[in-house]
Amino acid sequence: MDGATGFAVSALVNIMISLICIAISWWVLLNVRLDLFLRDPRHVQAKALQVLLAIVLGHGLATFIIDYSGWSRTISLFFG
Repeated sequence: MDGATGFAVSALVNIMISLICIAISWWVLLNVRLDLFLRDPRHVQAKALQVLLAIVLGHGLATFIIDYSGWSRTISLFFG
């Protein structure tokens, strides 16, 4: 694989990891009782908050997974 193709595949994998982590965060947040903190939990603003929380948490999880993967590949160079 040449450099450009490798970057494209890496970008595609990172996008997929990010989307999967956001979906997992959304699934987890469905079980959190946000109605205890909101005046009207069925309002559009409450749903927007839930979407934003899923994006923020999913991005954090995806960043950790992508960084960990990179660190794992880099540390193998230390022993190789």
